[in-house]
Amino acid sequence: MNFPVVKGAAYGLIQANEMLVHHGTTQTMERTKDAQSEHLRKLPGHLRSFEQAVGYPPNQVYIGNMTPDELKSIPRPWYKQPVSGISRDGKYGEIMPEDELIGLMKMVDAFELVILEEQFQLAVKEKIVAHPVLGVINNVANLDKNPGTSEEIRKLVDNHVAQPIYFEAKLVGCVKRAHEFDEALSNHVMFENLVSKASAVFALQLLLNKTNLKAEEVDYIIECSEEACGDMNQRGGGNFAKSIGEMCGCVNATGSDTRSFCAAPAHAMVEAAALAQSGIYKNVVVLAGGSSAKLGMNSKNHIEKGMPAFEDMLGAFAIHIGENDGFSPMIRTDGVGRHKIGSGSSPQAVMTAIVADPLDRIGYKILDVDRYAAELQNPEITEPAGAGDVPLANYKMISALGVKRGELERKDLQKAVDGFGMPGFAPTQGHIPSGVPFVGHAVDMILSGKIVRTMIIGKGSLFLGRMTNLFDGVSFIIEKNSGTVEPGFNKQEVRVMIAKALRDFAKTFGEE
Repeated sequence: MNFPVVKGAAYGLIQANEMLVHHGTTQTMERTKDAQSEHLRKLPGHLRSFEQAVGYPPNQVYIGNMTPDELKSIPRPWYKQPVSGISRDGKYGEIMPEDELIGLMKMVDAFELVILEEQFQLAVKEKIVAHPVLGVINNVANLDKNPGTSEEIRKLVDNHVAQPIYFEAKLVGCVKRAHEFDEALSNHVMFENLVSKASAVFALQLLLNKTNLKAEEVDYIIECSEEACGDMNQRGGGNFAKSIGEMCGCVNATGSDTRSFCAAPAHAMVEAAALAQSGIYKNVVVLAGGSSAKLGMNSKNHIEKGMPAFEDMLGAFAIHIGENDGFSPMIRTDGVGRHKIGSGSSPQAVMTAIVADPLDRIGYKILDVDRYAAELQNPEITEPAGAGDVPLANYKMISALGVKRGELERKDLQKAVDGFGMPGFAPTQGHIPSGVPFVGHAVDMILSGKIVRTMIIGKGSLFLGRMTNLFDGVSFIIEKNSGTVEPGFNKQEVRVMIAKALRDFAKTFGEE
């Protein structure tokens, strides 16, 4: 079978201290309750510098300068073990400072909603034009347009018609509302959507820069973040995907948005694989930007324990799925796992549906998968908040499933966990950790012969939408290419055969 392949992956991080302080939901809710709270007073003292964020080992793994195995060998706490001699640039991507993201937000703004203070705008334009990735994104000319004064910006913010944009504790801009009454186009929503769009544009341009994919070769884009893009009476209709492709010159692409809470990237990867394998689209890109609302989500717990506010990073990614080339690692579309509506919600039922069932379908056992990538949240973020080590909990459940199925001895349970697991290194919770941060590493490990296959697992909490209490889960296997490209069907011959069958049917039906 001609399975689709993973041809490239790129990952972007943006450190966003001021957005954490002013736009993270934990902080905005706290400010509404008590603007002078102890948490808000202590927070500035727990913010990391850009250099500290770049040197943080999990962030270096995310952009490809370190492997998950190398992270495993570093003693925790990782924030006390900074990596030296590294830069913001990585094999798979880059770490961006907040001022460059702000400039990019103005670049991707199609309706003049972003106003930046004149001197700030001039300074950030200079940085972006000189940047090898950012400087080629469309609409750099927006940074020459409509600067504002500090007084104008302050007035818009004070009148509650614009969200403030800060950098280094100074008000440097704002995002205006797009409609006077529609809540879906409020300044709050437009701010979040522009952050998500800008960070996804960053990831897509990184993919084009770091791989052989050309913008004009992209046929379809699937965007799978957490934000809702809408307008009057189309409140979550989309389309982020095409708006992102537009910024990177993907003139031959169309696209759409996929949403399924934390599991959306796994759904999107399966959709992309199906589209590529069917031949409908030759080159499909799955991508997502970051969520400003999640910045500092667990910061209260971090500060209480004297730790940095780790959730100062916006994550983004872009992955290229294409037709079989006989070389790139394949996605086994015959072994896609899914948590069905009737699967049950117990941890064992979930793992059986998304791990054991697809393996059974293609004749594999638990230990035939070299690495599992499930909910790759950084434990230094989740443990202080009482959520534990989420990836480790998943690996233990998978290993226990292997014991239950008689595929390994109970005494080897931890050995199996150590073998097929890896530490979490994603910078945030939500859709970003959903297995996809490992895809870039997995491709390299498969191509170098270190592993043969991996299973990427996305899980979601659908009950957050208050529509159902169901969970969600999707998995897929990436493995070494067989090296054989099957010729497949001759499409023209198929069309002729179908046309003949229709004529014969019409003739017979007519005679009857």
